[in-house]
Amino acid sequence: MEGRREQRQIAGKAHTEIASALNINHPSASQIERQIDMYLSTLRSYVEAMGGELELTVAMPKRPTLRIHQFGDAATPPQAAGRGRRTRAQIGGRRGR
Repeated sequence: MEGRREQRQIAGKAHTEIASALNINHPSASQIERQIDMYLSTLRSYVEAMGGELELTVAMPKRPTLRIHQFGDAATPPQAAGRGRRTRAQIGGRRGR
């Protein structure tokens, strides 16, 4: 995977466009590009601001690869999640319960 800077450039987006889409200032958008460790929700928002979609896969030895199709904001209680997002992962097409 290329770095976030290269991904942004491939997507044809400027820092200002990303910052605007994330409702943050330009230096904060630049900082996200340089971060080594971040919340998945931050990475998801950044990827969506570029017009992409974040997919997460889990690879285990001698097991089929699992693709997490949708994940919610873990810090957001289900009743406050809003926007119709699920708070539990949907793994391999099954909804977590």
